[in-house]
Amino acid sequence: MEPKKNPKADLTRNSGLYFAIGLALVMLITWRAIEWKKYDKTDYDVASSEMLEDLEEDIPITQQLKQPPPPPPPAAPEVIEVVEDEEEVEETEIESTETDQSEEIVEVEEVEVAEEPVDVDVPFTVIEDKPMFPDCKNVPKSQQFQCFKENLDKHVRKNFRYPEAAQEMGIQGRVYVQFRINKDGSITIMNTRGPDKSLEEEAKRIINKLPKLIPGKQRGRPTSVTFAYPIVFKLN
Repeated sequence: MEPKKNPKADLTRNSGLYFAIGLALVMLITWRAIEWKKYDKTDYDVASSEMLEDLEEDIPITQQLKQPPPPPPPAAPEVIEVVEDEEEVEETEIESTETDQSEEIVEVEEVEVAEEPVDVDVPFTVIEDKPMFPDCKNVPKSQQFQCFKENLDKHVRKNFRYPEAAQEMGIQGRVYVQFRINKDGSITIMNTRGPDKSLEEEAKRIINKLPKLIPGKQRGRPTSVTFAYPIVFKLN
């Protein structure tokens, strides 16, 4: 038979605990040894201490008062030099602006200042009398815009020419042309906006070929009118 060991008889079971307790005790003893201080005994002389107490009396402190400095001597008076006035100054007489009862009051006629009209561009949609093509002269006022639009479309179709460079590159799109119909019926291009420069130049050429129009009027006076028109460039 093999002898069986009792687990309680194992001496190495709590060796870690014993090691920690021993280490803590060694550190405590080392710390106390480092902190240990020893003071030398000193014999005090009672007589000398009593003498020191007698000397430690309040001694009045005296301070010599300083006399204030003497006041500064008065400043010497300035010498004023009298200069004779050699130049003669003419005195100017100022007439009184007050009126007497005997003075006649002259009435001044009011002068009317004629206001010059300010040239302002008026949009096509708000102008009183819209610009017209010569063919729309006798059209009723309610149909003037429709007549203007039809004649403008007809003019664009008649003069339209697709730029060859734009055709070869496949460029197409919509070009917006803003132009002014001046007081004399002539046309001025204000700006253009489109997908390509060649299309914008063609749109300018078409609008510049417009005939002289009947100018728009505001309050019976010829007025410059602005109008924006889109021209569509589309490849079939």
